Amino acid sequence: MSVHLAQTVARAWAVARRDGVVLGFTDHDRALAFDGIGFRPDTGLSAGAIMQGAGLSVDNSEAVGALSDDAITEADLMAGRWDGAEVRLWDVDWTDTANRALVFRGHLGEVSRGGAAFRAELRGLSESLGAAQGRVYHPRCSADLGDGQCGMDLSLPGYRAEGVIEAEEGGMRLRLAGIDAQEPHWFERGRLQVLSGHAQGLHGVVKNDQPLPGGARAVELWAALGIRPAPGDRVRLSVGCDKSAASCRLKFANFLNFRGFPHLPAEDWLMTPSNRGRQG
Repeated sequence: MSVHLAQTVARAWAVARRDGVVLGFTDHDRALAFDGIGFRPDTGLSAGAIMQGAGLSVDNSEAVGALSDDAITEADLMAGRWDGAEVRLWDVDWTDTANRALVFRGHLGEVSRGGAAFRAELRGLSESLGAAQGRVYHPRCSADLGDGQCGMDLSLPGYRAEGVIEAEEGGMRLRLAGIDAQEPHWFERGRLQVLSGHAQGLHGVVKNDQPLPGGARAVELWAALGIRPAPGDRVRLSVGCDKSAASCRLKFANFLNFRGFPHLPAEDWLMTPSNRGRQG
């Protein structure tokens, strides 16, 4: 971008969610358009200074915005629809949008809320280079239940169940109707997803579940849902896995795909004194 055009420069953001929704924002006072994206000036999204390090340093910044019913809603944020969304930022000449420069590309990290506003961490492309690589040798399985390494088909009968919320407490403890066929703790470490109502799309990890008299089930989550569901909302429970060899063999009959090392000695074995050279 030419230096002499600096006074006509605006910033334009494009945020692409994993479900294909793409939204454009600009800090200019009029709408801009390029690359098939409309950039709206009337949605509260702005950004701090982009800090881009030399070499492999992680680019970092944050986006700040106001919750808007037709752009970024609280329900979408809490449902995780913005998690990991791709972010691109341009410096663009608002008198000629063909004259622009891409200054940041990455994705959204942690999103936090405060009142009617949100704050989202921006993570650059070099962020992934800091992730751990390689195989971890551990007695428990390293695969995620249902992924390519695990190979389990979670659509099989018994591994998912749907029911209706009869009562809830704090968005964390739920009484469900219609889910009573499985043994206690069957869904622990599994996932609860809200299928209808104001909290639709939200999900949580199951801490404890127990069948109750009358065909009901009590479910407790590790953390409260960001938006409290209401009685009558439908939910889906997915089976949980503690990644042990016993569960893989007995609960899922999938031991051939077990990705752990169940015969590794315990950590205290390394501290056990050797008997080598001792006299009997």
